[in-house]
Amino acid sequence: MPVIALTQEMGSLAKDVSQRLAEQLGLELMRHETIERVADRMQVPTSFIGRLRDGKAGFVERLTADKRSLALYTAEELFALADRGNVVLRGWGATCLLRPVPHVVCVRITRSMKKRVEWLMTHLETDDAEFAEAEIRRSDDAHAARMHAQFGVTWGDPVLYDLVLNTDRLSVDSCVAQIRALVERPEFAETPASRALLANMALAARVKSALKDNEATGDIRVTVEADQGKVTLRGIVLNAEERALTEAVASRVDGVSGVDNALRLMSVPRRFASSKQT
Repeated sequence: MPVIALTQEMGSLAKDVSQRLAEQLGLELMRHETIERVADRMQVPTSFIGRLRDGKAGFVERLTADKRSLALYTAEELFALADRGNVVLRGWGATCLLRPVPHVVCVRITRSMKKRVEWLMTHLETDDAEFAEAEIRRSDDAHAARMHAQFGVTWGDPVLYDLVLNTDRLSVDSCVAQIRALVERPEFAETPASRALLANMALAARVKSALKDNEATGDIRVTVEADQGKVTLRGIVLNAEERALTEAVASRVDGVSGVDNALRLMSVPRRFASSKQT
């Protein structure tokens, strides 16, 4: 059940590589349904999500965007797709989110700026090279900022990937052949342990999204860990009611068989408590 995560770099030919991989290996390819589901969960237009991701959102949109929901719902979608297996995932931080799973192959497809500008000029049917380069740099800056904010990593750092391929020097078919060879190596064979890790990460993502969705727990930020259906909640909540509500919401998530509620209550400073008694 191969799972391949690729980067999404404008003009790098990563889209062509992902399509060819999916065709040759008979894998599902992540398509526009992801942005539609995330937009639906956030109750915003898909165009808004697209503008945020491409760095085209205006100042007010960037300022008011619910970036936490975007990150949580995106993670839930990606983990669900990866958990089903047999899929190629391109962009959306898939290489960072799925990096801890040993059987997921993480690949960066890159290309020189010159070739990327030429690609975009052809794609847009324009001879304005300056405009094309500005568009690519804006897209790159948006990706880099999002990866740093969401995962604390430097976009393009080669140690984040199992394979870095340059389409200046390699054809799409050669890239596909290299990735196929890596998928078949024993290091990326799916094991019960790697399968369980991915299932646990998918369940934890569902619980986090469910807590965000619920009006009573939407603003509560806690750590969620999952292990074969058992969920552990850690962190600090305001009071016993929040603690109980958080446990109740988590316990209703599909796949949760039990909740270890390790949430602690916020301590009240002694001076504040004394003033309340007077």
